Amino acid sequence: MAQNERATSQPSKLKVSFEFFPPKSPDMADQLWQTVEALQPFQPDFVSVTYGAGGTTREPTLSTVGRLIAQTPLATAAHLTCVAATREEVRLVVDEFKALGVRHFVALRGDPQGGVGTRYEPHPGGFENAADLVRGLREMGDFEVSVSAYPEKHPESQDEAADIEMLKRKVDAGATRALTQFFFDNDTFERYLNRVRAAGITIPIVPGIMPIQNLSQLKRFASMCGASVPERLDRRFEGTEGDAQARAEVAADIAAEQIADLAKRGIAEFHLYTMNRAPLTVATLTRLGLGAQSSSLSGAAA
Repeated sequence: MAQNERATSQPSKLKVSFEFFPPKSPDMADQLWQTVEALQPFQPDFVSVTYGAGGTTREPTLSTVGRLIAQTPLATAAHLTCVAATREEVRLVVDEFKALGVRHFVALRGDPQGGVGTRYEPHPGGFENAADLVRGLREMGDFEVSVSAYPEKHPESQDEAADIEMLKRKVDAGATRALTQFFFDNDTFERYLNRVRAAGITIPIVPGIMPIQNLSQLKRFASMCGASVPERLDRRFEGTEGDAQARAEVAADIAAEQIADLAKRGIAEFHLYTMNRAPLTVATLTRLGLGAQSSSLSGAAA
């Protein structure tokens, strides 16, 4: 298998990063900061904060990123999109993040303004796509730039070859890391990584891991973003209806097993989509021997 960084048998050698989203209410803010406090002891390589298409969460994202940088030791990356914004508008946002201390961006094209499934149209005077945005960021400063990657291809890509060509364009523009869409079939990821390496792309391709907070909701989300949910996951959750604790235990087992298997295949870096909730992520990493924290799963999965 083409490798990123060779994982060893030492769980402590694995690197993790976490994704958060800006809260929309005081209660959600409390939940986010409780999650940050619970996950901080795992010493993530970095954390990232999402950014709504067209800057719809600009102020909440700036506020969240600023607080993470000011009040925690966590290296913090800001997501950035180019939907519904001119180059100058993007530059001004970058300047605001830079003033907060941001030195790492996750550069994304962003979803079309009309929503997933509608046609994407670049903004007049804006960045054409994610590769163009990466190039622009490189011109604005000496930033670390992560981008997205799709083991099952982006829903809008014509085919796998076109999808990998777009990733190569982002790398040629200056991307330093790719974070993948979530997936549940490690063989699919392995085949994808081999194709990526064969295309001459050498940056780390970091698997995106989604602990399953709610299987029904996950299926709906996956159907919109082109990710598949294997039937075996339904079988794993059989018999847990009405038992939130049992569902949470199964969810943590699935995520931990996926990471452990990828580690055996030579992968040492993982990006976890936390959904701003700590219990499943804590339980997953504790199962891998990455922390001595309590893995209480009360209310972790619905």
